[in-house]
Amino acid sequence: MAEKPKAQNSESAKELEKAEQQFEAFDKQVKDMTLDRMNAAPKADVEPQTKMSSIDIEKSKDIYLKPKRTIGSREKFNEKYRDDYNFQKEYVRFIPEHKEIIGETIELWTKPFAGMPAEEWAIPTGKPIWAPRYVAERLKNCTYHRLTMQQHVMTQNNHVGQMFGAMAVDTTIQRLDAIPVSTRKSIFMGASGF
Repeated sequence: MAEKPKAQNSESAKELEKAEQQFEAFDKQVKDMTLDRMNAAPKADVEPQTKMSSIDIEKSKDIYLKPKRTIGSREKFNEKYRDDYNFQKEYVRFIPEHKEIIGETIELWTKPFAGMPAEEWAIPTGKPIWAPRYVAERLKNCTYHRLTMQQHVMTQNNHVGQMFGAMAVDTTIQRLDAIPVSTRKSIFMGASGF
């Protein structure tokens, strides 16, 4: 690290000390950004891309996805998780969305449990499809964190003027999404279809 510059007078020494304190506070704030804190960041609100009416959804043909490619596993499946696996492999209906490249086919790999094969999926977007629940949940969990710098004005009582400080703020962006599609006509379905 470079040497601290020497100030010419006491006033500039005070200013240098304040700048050093602000830098240390910013550095501490960036270091405090743990994964737990980032996961607690607010999600950016984005409207769904696919605007299909319930009549269009009912008229659409059923598309059942199967893995494009499967790679076996040498691990042994733990039978304690059999009930969880049976729940996760149930087919659910949803509309996949690619928020970054609109209309692009989503290609991803899944391996929901140890001892199960790894599967490659090619998922069309913008239309209702049927796929295992673990594929829909994998799409729902595709997020990233955006770190931005925001300028905050700090007024100084003993000086004329204002100083500006930067603070790192993060938001969570949904990269891929799976919007549940219900085939039931019940008002008691709940907010999430899965």
